[in-house]
Amino acid sequence: ENSLQKTSALYCPDSLDTFIPPNTLNLSSFTKLMKKLQEIHPETSREKIIDALLQVRTNNKGILSGLSINSIVKRTSLIL
Repeated sequence: ENSLQKTSALYCPDSLDTFIPPNTLNLSSFTKLMKKLQEIHPETSREKIIDALLQVRTNNKGILSGLSINSIVKRTSLIL
């Protein structure tokens, strides 16, 4: 029996110590999301994209789950 539970979190060293809490997005969703946003906004830094994503999360009652990737991309693009 494993009584210790690992909590995973996404830490992006390139993003000025931005920390995205567990259960915000899983890694593959985050990777897809970042790839789409960087394709749409090639002039925007990774840090600014992550800041915009965090704002989308804040505007959505602190969660991103339940939103489609396309919806998150649209909302983030409006901020950027």
